Amino acid sequence: MADSIGARIRYWRLRRHGMTQSVLAGLAGVSQSYISQVEAGHKGIDRRSTLVGIAAALQVTVADLLDQPGDPTDPAKAGAADAVPAIWTALIEIEEGERRTPTRPADQLAAAIDRSAAMRLRADYATMAPLLPGLLFDAAAYGGRSLAQVGYQASTCLRHLGYRHLALTAAKVALAAAEDAGDPAWIGASRFACTQSMPIEAADITARVAARALADLQAAAVAPDARQTLGQLHLAAAFTCAVGGRFDDSQAHLAEASREADSLGDPEDGAGFNAGCFGPTNVMLWRMSIAAESGEYGRVIELARTVRPEPLAMANRHQSYWMDLGRALAHSRRDREAEVAFTRAELAAPVPFSLNPLARDAVVTMVHRSRRNAVSPSLRTLARRFRIEHL
Repeated sequence: MADSIGARIRYWRLRRHGMTQSVLAGLAGVSQSYISQVEAGHKGIDRRSTLVGIAAALQVTVADLLDQPGDPTDPAKAGAADAVPAIWTALIEIEEGERRTPTRPADQLAAAIDRSAAMRLRADYATMAPLLPGLLFDAAAYGGRSLAQVGYQASTCLRHLGYRHLALTAAKVALAAAEDAGDPAWIGASRFACTQSMPIEAADITARVAARALADLQAAAVAPDARQTLGQLHLAAAFTCAVGGRFDDSQAHLAEASREADSLGDPEDGAGFNAGCFGPTNVMLWRMSIAAESGEYGRVIELARTVRPEPLAMANRHQSYWMDLGRALAHSRRDREAEVAFTRAELAAPVPFSLNPLARDAVVTMVHRSRRNAVSPSLRTLARRFRIEHL
């Protein structure tokens, strides 16, 4: 069986002077039977707030339990991790204020940034990552919006590869460049990247960062680009409030995001400003994610019947829809339907799916349940994606 969240919980529990399951359960605010089932792989952890509680009780980070960033030689990363040290070096150099002579004129850089953006749209991080060090150096030489855009792209790529701490550094580089340019839309987008990159256990401060960004952007959000970014920040705040257990605040931010989305509509090209995909469809997908985080799995399934991700061009948004639906179906023990949903998620964005620890744990749980019967071909395929030894 592949290393799972449950196996790592057991490892860290035993490292804490043989802490019992009962003690861990009491500290984390869950039942002993729940810890037992999670450690045995019979139940997965779907809610980030539960992960935060268990990690705090074990005095480790959530990243320790998720095994992120994980093995850099993992075939799922398809060589993308090899570029991470060079990306990190470029970010350090830029943060230190050093600037190199650009290797290409501005028009060629703009074309290269557009090609990288197209890779981000497809979630093709394996191809995108090796290009980022050179793009960062050249964009830093020109500064302004160019650096804001490349910094944002680097943040997205690093986060999906599991390097959340470096993703936050890249987001801050983007933010500094956007502030130098005085561009409200890119300032908002960069702050959105910051909220997406912060550690899960920092949900409260992440919500405050999002709230401050909203307050700063509100007055400047007149143009459609800035309004789309404003809506995205409301969605980020809604999710982080849900992780922190502030469900009333979460719903208030969702209401504001819905108001903006209803006014703007879905982007005509399916992407919108910075491929944020902001509009009514994307708001519904975030509603699904927030319902899953709140443990409302029936609500996730209900919402999935009313929306489809097809209007959106971003592969990760398609994956989000099928991932949340798959997790809700798996939690409801509708495993055959969950297999179909997870397969669709994997087809939408293979690398982010195969590196997603919550998806892996859901598949581990389904494999455990299927042992009493024949393992279906589709579940067998999903298990191979995560290198799960299921027989």
